[in-house]
Amino acid sequence: MSRSRIHIDVQSMAVADAIAALEKKTRVRTRPEPEPEVVVAAKPAKKGVVGKSDKPAGGAGEIRIIGGQWRRTRLPVAKRPGLRPTPDRVRETLFNWLGQDLTGWRCMDAFAGTGALGLEAASRGAKDVWMIEQDGALVAQLSTLKERLSAQAVKVQRGDAVNALQQAAPDSLDLIFLDPPFTEDALFLSSLQAAQRAVTVDGWIYLEAPSEWDDATLAESGLVRQRYLKAGAVHAHLLRKLPATAA
Repeated sequence: MSRSRIHIDVQSMAVADAIAALEKKTRVRTRPEPEPEVVVAAKPAKKGVVGKSDKPAGGAGEIRIIGGQWRRTRLPVAKRPGLRPTPDRVRETLFNWLGQDLTGWRCMDAFAGTGALGLEAASRGAKDVWMIEQDGALVAQLSTLKERLSAQAVKVQRGDAVNALQQAAPDSLDLIFLDPPFTEDALFLSSLQAAQRAVTVDGWIYLEAPSEWDDATLAESGLVRQRYLKAGAVHAHLLRKLPATAA
């Protein structure tokens, strides 16, 4: 082989090596870089709204306020024996019956429990909402919710619901919520009779019970049924005082 041929082959190999090196370098440069990790910070909770991290340990869930200034606000429900929050569907129907605006109303949530009914009334403009509850742990939670919502109209009191109704001035309340423990039969009649005395002539009494109360039974307490709803195990009644002539 001639010297010129050897020289050409060497040059060809050098050129090929240079091209291969250039292609390799180009591939490295054009390889897509990994996208940076994006960390999204949690949004701060709005005032009056309880986030998931605020649930009490061992809690049974949440209640949701249906309407008014705290609409869609979710609040924790403590896990307590016999505690039975009024279902959303029932509360929504009840406040459709009553009207959405309760501005200026004086109310008592006589067996407050989770506070779902009383807080719903306060959310819709009630002037005064007395929440009566015997369970100390529930009273503490109601007080916490009152402060969290800045619910100035709400007054939380630990005590006996029937006694609180009996102590109320006659014809002094526009709306009374009665939702006694379903296992305490004796509380229904006594609380109805006390509520009939405390409610105004054109006021309302809401009764939640494990069975339906008919007009004949209610008439014995001076009350008449205006609306009724059955939802699962809940029987919801909206009552008024019987007219003086009927009573």
